[in-house]
Amino acid sequence: MKLKLISAAIAALVAASPAMADLTFTSLSYRTGPYAANGIPFADGYADYFTLLNERDGGIGGEKVNLIECETGYNTEKGVECYESTKGEGALVYQPLSTGITYQLIPKVTADDIPLHSMGYGRTSAKNGKVFSNVFNYPANYWDGASVAIKHLLDLNGGDLSGKKVALVYHNSAYGKEPIRTLEELSKKHGYELTLLPVDHPGQEQKSQWLQIRRERPDYVIMYGWGVMNQVAIQEAVNIRFPMDHFIGIWWSGSENDVKPAGEAADGYKALTFHNVGSDYPVFEDIQDFVVDEGKAAGAGDQIGTVLYNRGLYAAMLAAEAAKTAQKIHGTSAITPAMMRDGMENLEMTEGKMTALGLPNFGPSFKVSCENHGGDGYVAVTQWDAKAGKWNMITDYMQSDQDVLAPLVAEDSEAYAKENGITPHCN
Repeated sequence: MKLKLISAAIAALVAASPAMADLTFTSLSYRTGPYAANGIPFADGYADYFTLLNERDGGIGGEKVNLIECETGYNTEKGVECYESTKGEGALVYQPLSTGITYQLIPKVTADDIPLHSMGYGRTSAKNGKVFSNVFNYPANYWDGASVAIKHLLDLNGGDLSGKKVALVYHNSAYGKEPIRTLEELSKKHGYELTLLPVDHPGQEQKSQWLQIRRERPDYVIMYGWGVMNQVAIQEAVNIRFPMDHFIGIWWSGSENDVKPAGEAADGYKALTFHNVGSDYPVFEDIQDFVVDEGKAAGAGDQIGTVLYNRGLYAAMLAAEAAKTAQKIHGTSAITPAMMRDGMENLEMTEGKMTALGLPNFGPSFKVSCENHGGDGYVAVTQWDAKAGKWNMITDYMQSDQDVLAPLVAEDSEAYAKENGITPHCN
């Protein structure tokens, strides 16, 4: 009888305890602070995709996913604290969603042999996997974005930008400064005049920058902004009657949150992207059925199909596919962070694979290797239709100017290797 009571007590304790998941992922989110409006939909998309895999597929390769979310507030110090407090949980990969946090974590994840994915942000030269063994930034980076913005302008001007004026309005941080070198090199190649206009965090004060734009009248403005900075910039552009179709934001300056406050005046504004837009994909039907309708969505379920929700989902999908690749390589479903790194370095995304996942034509095809942790630099241009209240992709994916970018990546990564005593190599 005593044995039965003990057994019953143990069974009750197990039932009351949370289920132990085998594959742990982290979400360094920011649902608070000045960038919360943009951080929330990304975090929701990231979480909902993993919930979908658990509910529909039983996890990844038979292993349930455990997602640990840690609030950073887009604060670098808090982001590092989140890393230190969660890495012991066996986190397979970190996605900081912040260039500042990424820079701080690069040496840490390398020493701890944990992979880091800075998708479309972070240190661009981390594309060189021979130097940055644990850092990945596929399918595109900030320099790819800057190059494709110029390529789009070339297309609009018959291939000739000589004598044109291009202004860069950028967040005065490591993030915003990333494209400067690329745009300077491209200006030498194509003959346009570049003006640099930094905007201090969080970006609510931009009067002087837009007065300068009104005075100097550049032909085009490129923006690397985030959060409220984007809304303010678009409204300031409206105030000085700058033509919206001559205004192009990087992918972090191209969400619904950025354009809706300006109303119909934002019509025609453009933004770069490395994934498609909208909700017309089979995977969203599954999310509705298995996640939202079951009351398991990270948010209210009203962000599905928005730009940043889609981006969070895309990031989670790429992480899940890398995990599957790692499971296949190592012949085990219970992969470690080191195994996950191998999966990321051998990840291949094809149109056939994306279609099977319910995301046909959602992102560019690419293949990762030791030499190339960043993809092939394919980027498209979207445009805001204010009347319809939606983004439309107006170009095909275009490859960035590798003749200009490859030497820049090599130069910057080799300098980092020398400073940090790293011998470039492939495993």
